Amino acid sequence: MSWFEAIILGITQGLTEFLPISSTAHLRIIPAFAGWEDPGALFTAVIQLGTTLAVVIYFWRDLTRITGVWLRSLRRPDLRGELDARMGWYIIIATIPIGVFGLAFNDQIETGARNLYLIGVVLIVLGLILMVAEMVGRKTRGLEEVTRSDAIWVGLAQALALVPGTSRSGATITAGLFLGLEREAAARFSFLLSIPAIVLSGLYGLTELISGDDDVAFGALAIATIAAFVVGYLSIAFLLRYLARHSTYIFVVYRVVLGAVVLILTATGTIS
Repeated sequence: MSWFEAIILGITQGLTEFLPISSTAHLRIIPAFAGWEDPGALFTAVIQLGTTLAVVIYFWRDLTRITGVWLRSLRRPDLRGELDARMGWYIIIATIPIGVFGLAFNDQIETGARNLYLIGVVLIVLGLILMVAEMVGRKTRGLEEVTRSDAIWVGLAQALALVPGTSRSGATITAGLFLGLEREAAARFSFLLSIPAIVLSGLYGLTELISGDDDVAFGALAIATIAAFVVGYLSIAFLLRYLARHSTYIFVVYRVVLGAVVLILTATGTIS
């Protein structure tokens, strides 16, 4: 992989990780459009560490506050009803499904799930589901009203992101909208829940690359990860501001159009 490819893929990861349009799909589609080799699921998992660092820094105060209150609540029952204490448990609960399914279907994720037909279909279907969530969601509940049941449902939705084309943020924001959360609250909850899931995925991918037999271009990998961090940080700020005033319909249109283009180009043999 050239450094130019690494930069483009890193920028792509940063732009698409937090927008509900699927970073994994774009890291499969763009190389296909450009005639490059598929970077693979492990490469994708590792450069997600860049966007994870971005979300950790962006929400640093929230994370340190949540962690501190959650730890103190383990010894002090009077703190267990606090939002930050509950949020600590919610993050743990919501991470379990994606961890279990990720281990159970690891082989399929790294091979068959990267099929372009599958990606095109999933982009369209999940885009339409996001549209329905936007239409029927009450959008009246703030982050302080999130419950354990919400965490379970959003966690199950997050597990769908193992299928390229789904979008982890797209699935979790969609679930949040169905549960009646405000758009910005759904996005913030989604970003907080992403941290342990992406860290575990990235560390697993890095371990597999280091221990594998294939030669790894660690320089290109590092460049892609840095680019993903910088662009990812800007993407978080943009999306939170955008969702405070706008709907998600623009992302629905983008997903449906991109999915249709991928299916047509794949069917005609233009990309493979």
